Amino acid sequence: MSANIVALAYLTAAVLIILALKGLSSPETSRRGNQFGMIGMAIAVVTTLQVSGVQNYTWIFVAALIGGGIGTVVARRIPMTHMPQLVAAMHSLVGLAAVLIAIAALANPEAYGIATASGGISTASRIELFLGTFIGAITFTASIIAFGKLQGLISGNPLTFSGQHMVNLALGLAMFGLGTIFCLTESWTAFLLMTAIALLLGVLLIVPIGGADMPVIVSMLNSYSGWAAAGIGFTLGNNMLIIAGALVGSSGAILSYIMCKAMNRSLFNVLLGGFGTDVSTTGGAGASAEARPVKTGSPEDAAFLLKNAGSVVIVPGYGLAVARAQHALKEMVDMLTEQGVKVRFAIHPVAGRMPGHMNVLLAEAEVSYDMVFEMDEINPELADTDVALVLGANDITNPSAKTDPACPIYGMPILEVNKARTIIFVKRSLAAGYAGLDNDLFYMDKTMMTLGDAKKVCESILRAIN
Repeated sequence: MSANIVALAYLTAAVLIILALKGLSSPETSRRGNQFGMIGMAIAVVTTLQVSGVQNYTWIFVAALIGGGIGTVVARRIPMTHMPQLVAAMHSLVGLAAVLIAIAALANPEAYGIATASGGISTASRIELFLGTFIGAITFTASIIAFGKLQGLISGNPLTFSGQHMVNLALGLAMFGLGTIFCLTESWTAFLLMTAIALLLGVLLIVPIGGADMPVIVSMLNSYSGWAAAGIGFTLGNNMLIIAGALVGSSGAILSYIMCKAMNRSLFNVLLGGFGTDVSTTGGAGASAEARPVKTGSPEDAAFLLKNAGSVVIVPGYGLAVARAQHALKEMVDMLTEQGVKVRFAIHPVAGRMPGHMNVLLAEAEVSYDMVFEMDEINPELADTDVALVLGANDITNPSAKTDPACPIYGMPILEVNKARTIIFVKRSLAAGYAGLDNDLFYMDKTMMTLGDAKKVCESILRAIN
């Protein structure tokens, strides 16, 4: 295949990937965006297999068959509650691939076209290897830790020790120092030590981050994986990999910024803050939760309130995902709509465990897009809402974020369901949310706690409405 045809094919693939990212920015166009992305990646893969330098198609197809088989099984079996963990695991593989490609290129520079006339590696290629390797190594181990936290294999609480930030700073300086030595001398020892420190840094950067910041971390690791791919793209001289990596890296960084803004925090604060602790350490509402009265009600009570309301706003949270209640909720919403109740959904930017988690759940249940509203759209209307139904969305509805300066999430924009005339809060128990904070919403006079599994509660409400 000629160089011009390869360049044209890569350009086409890049345009399709840009259209994919554009499409994924809205629920209405997300399906088309996915299709563009798949077509673009297929073009990129087929084109890469035709370029000179590809010698052993057998191993390539065996690897693709194994990877594709694993991916198919995982995609079919993974529940939506585990999707954030799956995304983190995928990021780890991208990072590991970047490290392994860099090692292979360093071991055999002639095969990768980065060797000089004297048999060494050019300074520019060494810099590219250094950047791709340390970003990939940090992405790999950081994603593994994020996976462990999301899966519950590692505590979601921040794991900190005295002098942690100074240790990270020292390791970061050592990593860059060794990377500089490698770029100047092509030393294998410096390269391997730099890689080992980067792997360690990936662990140390994520363990002090609490569960409440996991949506931002998943987005940030997505950005890291893109930059790692772009760095290796320079090493391989592959324009498609550079473009795709840069797009993923920049879009992930922009999304991380948007999510931090939604939490009223900076990315620097997320990385250093250790947000999301035990209730016993946070003070505030959690300190006196046991002594505060709570009004509880049955699903039948909730059904009575809902079917007699003129307007209902539903706030889905991680409790909805854990219970896999989206389909039962959709049936309940259809029944209420048939009876003349105006029903809308309110989505917080960091609801769930990853960006867009709630939007995907509702789309899976075929909830109409015109019923789904973002936080800024729905907040002004909550004061005129008869009933707000909250399904496990703890931290993003906590009024302490608006009223208590001592609260760790003070200043974070929330869905202001506390302004609704009546609040029904569906939750398994009165335990704290992922941020480790008690919710003052539980104890308001107009709040009725309906304790139980969200799916079972929704099914009971549906039967009561019928």
